Amino acid sequence: MARDSGRWALCDSSRYDNTGALSDCAFTDEARSAKLARHGFVLVPEHCLSMSKASSNAESIVELSNQAHAPALAPAHKPPVSPEALAHRELRRGPFWQRINAYADVTEAEFLDHQWQAKNSITNVPKLLAVLKGLVSSDFVHDAENGFQHTPMPVRVSPYLLSLIDWSNPYEDPLRIQFIPLLSRRLPDHPKVDLDPLHERQDMPVPGLSHRYPDKVLFLSIPTCPVYCRFCTRSYAVGLDTEEVHKLTFSVDIERWRAAIAYVASRPEVEDVLISGGDASQLRAEQVTFLGEAFLAIPHVRRIRFATKGLAVMPQKFLTDNAWTDAVTAIVEKGRKSHVDVMIHTHFNHPNEITSITQAAANKLHERGIFVRNQTVIMRGVNDSPATMGLLIKRLSYINVHPYYAYVHDMVKGVEDLRTTVATGQHIEKQIRGLVGGFNMPAVVVDTPGGGKREVHSYEHYDQVTGISVYLSPVVHPGEYFCYFDPIHLLPPEGQVRWAKPEEHDKMIEEAIAVARSKA
Repeated sequence: MARDSGRWALCDSSRYDNTGALSDCAFTDEARSAKLARHGFVLVPEHCLSMSKASSNAESIVELSNQAHAPALAPAHKPPVSPEALAHRELRRGPFWQRINAYADVTEAEFLDHQWQAKNSITNVPKLLAVLKGLVSSDFVHDAENGFQHTPMPVRVSPYLLSLIDWSNPYEDPLRIQFIPLLSRRLPDHPKVDLDPLHERQDMPVPGLSHRYPDKVLFLSIPTCPVYCRFCTRSYAVGLDTEEVHKLTFSVDIERWRAAIAYVASRPEVEDVLISGGDASQLRAEQVTFLGEAFLAIPHVRRIRFATKGLAVMPQKFLTDNAWTDAVTAIVEKGRKSHVDVMIHTHFNHPNEITSITQAAANKLHERGIFVRNQTVIMRGVNDSPATMGLLIKRLSYINVHPYYAYVHDMVKGVEDLRTTVATGQHIEKQIRGLVGGFNMPAVVVDTPGGGKREVHSYEHYDQVTGISVYLSPVVHPGEYFCYFDPIHLLPPEGQVRWAKPEEHDKMIEEAIAVARSKA
């Protein structure tokens, strides 16, 4: 169209009545008018203003000349989204469990039943190998048999979890790596690993209650889990004894529970209670109610968290154990009325762990107003790349599970093949930031032995030759230095040589702390 002659005015669209006489005016610069409209303005011929209610608002009018105006900007165009960018929405569906011969005749109703899952969970090596018959080679079977003889954790794997493993490539499958140890992949432990790598027992004023941070306590309510992870940071207390470890057991004991509750009540600085174990999904419904109501009754408690990996390894619990889910819901609702935050904390490590069954369970919790956060452990061969970690946090966000921590692997005995370096954690954090909203971006942290969680970049000194990173922990232990140690096999040759000499160990640590002190 040809431009009208005369003068034009820029009007605030919120003060402009476009239902009146101006509706008959011709807008001859459609692109420019559309761009202005996006910012709340309209461009109209000045002669029309007398017919508009906006004409009395002189402060909202800017005169523009037809002969002198800024050229219209081309709208910003983004290329079409690639299918890969939406891969986080692609969840495994259908009867995927039936590809395993042992579950070929299992109906959907049976598979979704939490009791069927618990009853058919694999709790010993012969039973595991029987289920895997025909799926894996005899070499793999022998490797797994020997692997379980040298692990601090017992066998417990759910049918759901077994059905998610790619048995055509079991050596490299990220879920197999987490739950089924192989002797061929075992590496010597770092000299500084510990059965209690976080030194939780040193901070226990009463049995099973760890009070390290000023306002938070960790309550080990129960010693069992729906599955047992190879990398468990509480292998000193979780599960049955193994050939490697005689466990310190914090069993379900009402008197022990009452002692823990009494301690929290006696400490007015404690505002945050983490009910863990073991796994809170192993508590009976009435036990959930007992503990939830007991801690809600303490006036200074403002946050209660139920910690469970069940959502990742047995989501059927949330779908079909109505008594348990109702008990948690009731505590959440009671907490809300008392202005206390009650939520679930869970633990996913790989995007393959999230299926349509997971989404259904997460949806049920979301519908009930139960907020769910996730923590992840960075593990070699599982999620130690930005691509995998990025897909994990996007998929979690998609099902309304909120990532909040990604841990550099704790210094756990028997899983040196899983540990990564501090540098790996730093690299992942740099690469994934911005993939999702900041509120769903996990903090990448090192849980230093005895010093608590430190942001991965916050070391005072990091020697990548010796693999020693040094952290201060001003809140937990002011003035003290705490060290984390990268896996020896990932160090450069000169670092490996020094760690091969026991007389060098303390010297390297002293050197690293001295450098850290010099920077203070």
